[in-house]
Amino acid sequence: MLAYVTGVTLFVIGLCLSLALHEAGHLLSARAFGMRVRRYFVGRGPTVFSFRRGGTEYGLKALPIGGFCEIAGMTTLDELSPDERPRAMWRFPAWKRTVVMASGAVTHVLLAMTILYFMAISTGLPNLNPVSEPVVASTTCPTAACPAADAGVRAGDRITAVAGTPTPLWPDVITAVQAAGGPTALTVQRGGETLTLTVDVARVTRNGAEVGMIGATPQAPPAYLAYGPAEAAGATLAFTGNLFERTFAQLVAFPQRIPAVIAAIGGAERDANTPISMVGASRLGGEAAERGLWEVFLLLLASLNLFMAVFNLLPLLPLDGGHIMVVWFERIRDVLRRWRGLPAAGPIDFTRLYPVTMALVLIGGAVMLLTVTADVVNPIRLS
Repeated sequence: MLAYVTGVTLFVIGLCLSLALHEAGHLLSARAFGMRVRRYFVGRGPTVFSFRRGGTEYGLKALPIGGFCEIAGMTTLDELSPDERPRAMWRFPAWKRTVVMASGAVTHVLLAMTILYFMAISTGLPNLNPVSEPVVASTTCPTAACPAADAGVRAGDRITAVAGTPTPLWPDVITAVQAAGGPTALTVQRGGETLTLTVDVARVTRNGAEVGMIGATPQAPPAYLAYGPAEAAGATLAFTGNLFERTFAQLVAFPQRIPAVIAAIGGAERDANTPISMVGASRLGGEAAERGLWEVFLLLLASLNLFMAVFNLLPLLPLDGGHIMVVWFERIRDVLRRWRGLPAAGPIDFTRLYPVTMALVLIGGAVMLLTVTADVVNPIRLS
């Protein structure tokens, strides 16, 4: 139980740091462009302490849940003091505002890639192409006769050719052996030696057809692949790309899986592919720590950061992607007006977007409540 609680605690700390770093991404990029940043706080709720530096108030809140970065003039609804007006965010070029709004998601990506790189050089990354190498795990047979063992094949031998036909993968070994019969040359690598053994291939009936058999089983492919510091960079990029594809697929399928979440709350078996909340992810992190599966713990944390990056860039208010959408709507609108000889229309009136924003907030809150409830009463567990 202690290991489980420790794992849950560490996972929650990891999530809180991720959210705080998200806001730090907004802070650093906004200050770099000269925008007026009023406050940057870690956590929510009552203030524990704060201090001012460079015109910005920095502080810590009592509840360690995320944080916030308050930039003056992020919308036209923001009331500005006279000294803030020249540095209001809406006055800056569209590309700078886009960088500032996207920097939180970029921070999640960088954090995920850092975790994955650490995994690549330590525990290893999950093997995305688990193809069996032509390495013998054992030479056992259900009958008294065992051609491979009788010929001297040992566990750990790599079969490089059967009857002169190269066998780079285990399926190639199967194909060549099934086509053979009687004394057959088997080329194996054992340590630094290359040996040619003669195996008396037996003919057996399988699924109504007669095929060759030598009684050797393959070595299971590794579940995780470790890399050196240099090659780990490329492996991290490739694995991050794969996780991005899976994240997009999950988001596309998200609406279709909500009924399964509701059914799970009612007592139906919980589908492992249904959405989970931070509560469910933390429980999985605790289970991984309890079993000593720290590679699973880190992979969950990296995957969640990539999910938060993609989710935050959805073109929906109040998400960062929604603000980016507004920025480029204004930009394209003003370009079209200029072509027609009209002046720029200025910042968009956010009061007109308020009903849509509130509707999305309510929908998001309802989905969050459903997933949290499901993760409490019928959680997904590590298999």
